[in-house]
Amino acid sequence: MAKYHLRLAHLYGDLLNTYSDVGNIIALRYYAKQMNADIAVEVISIDNQFNPDDFDLALFGGGQDYEQLVVSRDLPNKKDGLARFINDNKPMLAICGGYQLLGHYYIGANGEKIPGLGILDHYTLSQDNNRFIGDITIKNPKTGQEYHGFENHNGRTFLGKDEQPLGMVVTGHGNNGEDHTEGAIYKSTYCSYFHGPILTRNGEIAKTLLLRALKNKYPDADFSNQEALKVKPTF
Repeated sequence: MAKYHLRLAHLYGDLLNTYSDVGNIIALRYYAKQMNADIAVEVISIDNQFNPDDFDLALFGGGQDYEQLVVSRDLPNKKDGLARFINDNKPMLAICGGYQLLGHYYIGANGEKIPGLGILDHYTLSQDNNRFIGDITIKNPKTGQEYHGFENHNGRTFLGKDEQPLGMVVTGHGNNGEDHTEGAIYKSTYCSYFHGPILTRNGEIAKTLLLRALKNKYPDADFSNQEALKVKPTF
């Protein structure tokens, strides 16, 4: 029986899982077990209400343009709750389409401007007959940690106010192929174009998200000697 219990909202998990990013939940559960915690997952999809008080973490994955367009029409109903969740410093992992939809807008492959939530201050343009595809390595400028993954995206994302990159590109393309940034961090929201999924290859990110969720929910608990934080990825 786990000592700690966390609740995770899988946003549009029935629609946005093109690249098997549900594997991020498997990774989170793996590391949570090492921290004596378990995770209950609930899919929040079309027409479902999102109450930020019901959840400790969130995962927002990516999909094809059609599915993302469908999601973009439902998202305004959840904007207030998601904004409060993010600004209350609750951890969220947003991958590819989820990353794009948290920003102001993105341009689809056919040139259509699809509105996002505007909770994060980035925007995404498209490329003509080109995608950023391949292995990628980045380095976080604050922690010095290197992260490894696989990118596959047409979008070119440009960060805005109060956003920091998840890392600077060592090899690969990153957010836009120009400024050498990849992903974004705002409060405890982590965004990336990494598939693979990202947390199976980068356990330090998983542990960071979990530790924030645990500290938020159990503010009086002492996690300073948590041995699981030293566990290296074994995937």
